[in-house]
Amino acid sequence: MKKVYGSAAEALDGLLFDGMFIAAGGFGLCGIPELLLDAIKDAGTKDLTFASNNAGVDDFGIGILLQTRQVKKMISSYVGENAEFMRQYLSGELELEFNPQGTLAERMRAGGCGIPGFYTKTGVGTVIAEGKDHRDFNGETYIMEEGLFADLSIVKAWKADETGNLVFRKTARNFNPPAAMCGKVCVVEVEEIVPTGSLDPDLIHLPGIYVHRLIQGEHEKRIEQRTTRAA
Repeated sequence: MKKVYGSAAEALDGLLFDGMFIAAGGFGLCGIPELLLDAIKDAGTKDLTFASNNAGVDDFGIGILLQTRQVKKMISSYVGENAEFMRQYLSGELELEFNPQGTLAERMRAGGCGIPGFYTKTGVGTVIAEGKDHRDFNGETYIMEEGLFADLSIVKAWKADETGNLVFRKTARNFNPPAAMCGKVCVVEVEEIVPTGSLDPDLIHLPGIYVHRLIQGEHEKRIEQRTTRAA
């Protein structure tokens, strides 16, 4: 099966539709699938629900889709660094479902493993627990969280072979593996595609069974917050 495509637009062809649910990898601006997000913006797909740790910044990452009003709902852990996100949420234009970071990662992983729900102590006694099933195990209270099953996963990796086996680089791995797992279709952008068989099997972070489409491209590596001191 062909997995390598010539561009982000080609890789997303036939997959996008209004109202869809997309899981996106990345943490802050590290490891975000920027080329695929640009292609979604250009496609004009709207009323989107995104599961992602955060929404980038105002002019990069998912933030560009907030600017064009293409996002209806965010399932996120962190909403700082993005003034448009804050404005839309406070004005009621954007729906927001807060998740603790570990819970969000596990909801993605659970979806990828076909697990519909799991119990966690995280969030017990807070607004996160409101309306959720509570159950006691060994004298401790837990709440049930549901696995996430997305229509599409978009992720960024460092290197791939032609069958889609992925290697991530350092902290850019972050949410990408669980995000890749939980989508019906997974599209990946990488910095380099190498011949099949050239990757050490022991160094592969995500097997190609999860990857359906793949592109190679140039990426911008921004620093979200730069702190300097006087010389």
